[in-house]
Amino acid sequence: MDASRVAVLIPGLGYTAQGPLLAYARLAVERRDAEARVIDWSPPDLKDPVEQVVWVSEQVSAVLGADRAVLIGKSLGSLAAGLAARHALPAVWLTPLLYRPDVVETIAAAAHPPLLVGGTRDRGWDGAVARRLSPCVLEVPDADHLLYVPGPVRRTADVAGQVAEAIEDYLDSYAWPR
Repeated sequence: MDASRVAVLIPGLGYTAQGPLLAYARLAVERRDAEARVIDWSPPDLKDPVEQVVWVSEQVSAVLGADRAVLIGKSLGSLAAGLAARHALPAVWLTPLLYRPDVVETIAAAAHPPLLVGGTRDRGWDGAVARRLSPCVLEVPDADHLLYVPGPVRRTADVAGQVAEAIEDYLDSYAWPR
């Protein structure tokens, strides 16, 4: 394992690292001879947006330590975008909370363009904002917040494959260029 390659996998509110998107992200990290640090949490019921950001950042900082890493977060995990910006860390935000001005502002401050992934049926996603924030965007037509699409389950599995491929491309191009 290459000790200089670390990725922190950040769950969502009800989406653990065992969910397919983060599970495939972990596999992509490990297949690049990198360490995947997985956060397992039970978020408290915080109503204040600032407290939410502080709590998420504390959880990620505890796992990150002093290492340079790639942050890969699902939904609530995108509240760590400020941490990524402050430490100039590359990041992948799966269904980021783009309806929150604080999240948009911290993603815009990123030193590295993040990979932003969302679906057109996700109320928290705004494709125009995503494309303004980064050249690295995967927008999935008809996908909801879990990146599920209507119709046969095979279509949703195909979306998971597209997301995995986008993560691999991002890791190879931005995080750990070959």
